[in-house]
Amino acid sequence: MEKLKIGNLELVWLRGGVTHMDGGAMFGVVPKPLWEKRYPCNEKNQIELRSDPILIQHNGKNYLIESGMGNGKLTDKQKRNYGATEESKLEAWLEKYLLIPEDIDYVLMTHLHFDHACGLTKPEGDGSHSSVFPNAKIIASNVEWDEMRNPNIRSRNTYWKENWEAIESQVEPFENEWKHGPFTMIHTGGHSDGHSIIVIEDGGEMAIHMADLMPTHAHLNPLWVLAYDDYPMDSIFAKQKWINRGRERGAWFTFYHDAFYRAVKWDEQGEISDSVKRER
Repeated sequence: MEKLKIGNLELVWLRGGVTHMDGGAMFGVVPKPLWEKRYPCNEKNQIELRSDPILIQHNGKNYLIESGMGNGKLTDKQKRNYGATEESKLEAWLEKYLLIPEDIDYVLMTHLHFDHACGLTKPEGDGSHSSVFPNAKIIASNVEWDEMRNPNIRSRNTYWKENWEAIESQVEPFENEWKHGPFTMIHTGGHSDGHSIIVIEDGGEMAIHMADLMPTHAHLNPLWVLAYDDYPMDSIFAKQKWINRGRERGAWFTFYHDAFYRAVKWDEQGEISDSVKRER
């Protein structure tokens, strides 16, 4: 298990599945000769992207950041299109901490695109879906929750009713910020209209979970934003703000998607000064 200490908190990366998405889409207008030096691709121009939730225990409560890809949610066509080669192993990894999904108290969702939200529900034999974390409060921005249930012509391919109908009663949306103990969720927009980041502070230390504003360590440059971003200028402004703030505080930046690093610190020259690498 890869772990990171933030004050007295321990962040533990679980295994939530993997996709291989088009590298050009993941780096937007950045030319391939530039991004390929920082993040390799396969012969199909796809880059490996994890979907690994982070487990944090605090004051007797169990928190997850994101939910993983789930199991049995993708069709064969979707698996091919998204390069999905591994489904979630979340339950088996929770067992290592003597936990089951029913023990999760909070699921903090930066946004509700399928690769973040598929793990919230599971298919039943009758074609319906049920909640994977039936005792959890599921936290997301109000803007994101609204669009999840009423997607537009662009977003309907990533906001699926299978991922929200079964957990509707568990969702607790917030407007601008949600504060709870060491966690602060902040609505940023950018990648989606309702996208949020998560700031974790304890014992004078800080971690910033930028989610899909900075899905990998190779996206440090504020101008390197995704073609998938609905509001790229909002992404750029939010990245500038929070990367600078994090550097000033000596913060860790944590990742859900990165196939090589779980968390990094950068120096003023943009070089990695400390890191937690993914075990491969």
